[in-house]
Amino acid sequence: MFESSVPLTKLLRASTRATPLPDAVEIAGRSVALSVRRHPRARRLTLRLQGEGLSVTAPMRVPNRAILEFVERHHDWAKTRLEAKAPGIRVGDGAVLPFRGGELHLRYDPARRTSAFEHRDGRLHLLVGGEPEHFARRAVDAVKKAARADLQAAVERHSAHVGLKPAALALKDTKSRWGSCTVARRLSFSWRIVMAPPFVLDYLAAHEVAHFREMNHGAGFWALCRELCPGMDEGRAWLKQNGASLHAVDFST
Repeated sequence: MFESSVPLTKLLRASTRATPLPDAVEIAGRSVALSVRRHPRARRLTLRLQGEGLSVTAPMRVPNRAILEFVERHHDWAKTRLEAKAPGIRVGDGAVLPFRGGELHLRYDPARRTSAFEHRDGRLHLLVGGEPEHFARRAVDAVKKAARADLQAAVERHSAHVGLKPAALALKDTKSRWGSCTVARRLSFSWRIVMAPPFVLDYLAAHEVAHFREMNHGAGFWALCRELCPGMDEGRAWLKQNGASLHAVDFST
């Protein structure tokens, strides 16, 4: 749910010209159903995800135009939640995952004892052996190993720039944050970041290493982060727009 902080009095000053409310709005190129309910006790606009559509609760006298502008302002919020709710990729033989900005094709090879990445026909494949019931776990292990290698390389590069080394680097599967850094310089990252393009992973590593010097998100922190990763704006924007799709990949058995 998202609640607007715009005062009701300001909303009522909007144009009172009748603006028809559509049955659907466009979110990231797809048509999404829109329903609007006016309530006499509502004091602000509220946006909710309702099934596969959007629902707005509005005060009685708020103009339609203000409602549509409210929905438009929160386009990114709606896009992120709709993507998180959409059916994700389920890991298994034949599945295709996002990986390092490209695609990773999963293939079951019962003759193999260990998993391995291999280029075939211009595509990157992950060949997974062992018992079929352990396919997802072995795929996770291989993706985690790749994530650790990429993150360690990025962290080492940025750490050398600030002149401080990390105390530890851990991989987790958290949805609340992509990375963290303690005052003791213990780093933690979501291993799913390896499914994003390399410039996104680089931004995330730079962000956490910048905390070695600045344990805050003030101006000094962002200046250092940009020094470490000049393309940080693109990395932040990609995660905001696409991060939910990486969490939607189902690695469960």
